[in-house]
Amino acid sequence: MKRMRLVITHYILTKWGRRWKNRTELERWQEKRIRRQVDKVRLHSKFYREQWAGIPSAEWRSFPIIEKSRMMENFDELNTAGITKEQAFAEAYEAENSRDFKPTLQGVTVGLSSGTSGNRGIFLVGEEEQAAWTGTVLAKLLPGGLWKRARIAFFLRANSNLYESVKQGRLQFRYFDLLEPLPQLLARMKEYRPDIWIAPPSMLRLLAEAQHSGSLNLTPRRMIAVAEVLDPLDRQHIEQTFGQKVHQAYQCTEGFLGSTCSHGTLHLNEDIVHIDKEVLDGESRRFVPVVTDFSRTVQPIIRYRLNDILTEAAEPCPCGSLYTAIERIEGRCDDILYLPHVSDGHLVTVFPDFITRAVLAASAEIEHYRAIQHSPQELEISYRTRPGSNEDTERQIADELTRLFNRLSCTPPLLTFSAYSFVPGRLKLRRVERGWKL
Repeated sequence: MKRMRLVITHYILTKWGRRWKNRTELERWQEKRIRRQVDKVRLHSKFYREQWAGIPSAEWRSFPIIEKSRMMENFDELNTAGITKEQAFAEAYEAENSRDFKPTLQGVTVGLSSGTSGNRGIFLVGEEEQAAWTGTVLAKLLPGGLWKRARIAFFLRANSNLYESVKQGRLQFRYFDLLEPLPQLLARMKEYRPDIWIAPPSMLRLLAEAQHSGSLNLTPRRMIAVAEVLDPLDRQHIEQTFGQKVHQAYQCTEGFLGSTCSHGTLHLNEDIVHIDKEVLDGESRRFVPVVTDFSRTVQPIIRYRLNDILTEAAEPCPCGSLYTAIERIEGRCDDILYLPHVSDGHLVTVFPDFITRAVLAASAEIEHYRAIQHSPQELEISYRTRPGSNEDTERQIADELTRLFNRLSCTPPLLTFSAYSFVPGRLKLRRVERGWKL
């Protein structure tokens, strides 16, 4: 009963209770919350207490920035629940292997990040934090309100008590394991007939293709893309198939960082987190987010640098929200490509979106693609065109990429082409990927 009251409280606060007249008021409110959070974390986390020694809470912006590797190295002393990394990984791996994601450690939900870069992480969420997350997520993403009946289908590699917690009152929730064969997933979808679909874009694309072929024949009330970059090619195909917008939830190990408004614009959840922008390229508005969460205390996230590339919107969203509008989540910093400059050989930055735009500009017949840079001298393009297409697609892609490389004054790599192949499951789809390390 207490937990349900907390869910409803946070739902109401998120939906109607937090209103600021302008951006300045919002930032002042954030500042108070952050200082209060820092004082609390300093008391209960040995790692942060030592990190911040001699630095007043009012100067929290000067705290050292941490990243995933540092967090995992100091996991035992960073979290405030007394859970060791060994215990947490053992619990998480047991859940992964058994596919039973319900057990907790000392009442704390333990989850395992996907580890796209080969460095898997752990997240801990306490019971009260879970209730707060549930209320916030439902307020931001649920169409029709908390008391309207809805059937939610959630597709992901691993389930969690955190995700199961959205099952409230009239809301039904069913987990769809991405490791199950597609025919089995489609059969379960037809039996369940969900209103709200939450899935990685690669899975939503497969559902759209099944709908197009007549093997699904369902219409969702809302589609929410999670876990992968929503590529323009996939967005267009999914939206055309179902005749509605694809919404997004920017959710990761580090928290619930963003969600789309009624206009389909992704906004940072600045009522939950503060985001500093580490600028990558001011002209194109690209930045890396540095996250400070002022609500989580079991595994505090303070001055935490993500590995994501975000592009801020050039204009305010018509919805009028004070929260920062994001044009696109472009991918991971690890997937920025680098090519030698034509004159002196220094490495030129090639953002993933540059490659995406070039490939898509090459041909309207391209249905799927991946670009993998194997070395500074070699770039592989996997693609698939629509049935019956007779275009010289490889030449068109090569021409567009050559124009891009000439514009950037970098030496064109050797291009190789292959047939596109990807099945959603254990791995996330990365349309543009750097397969070598700097």
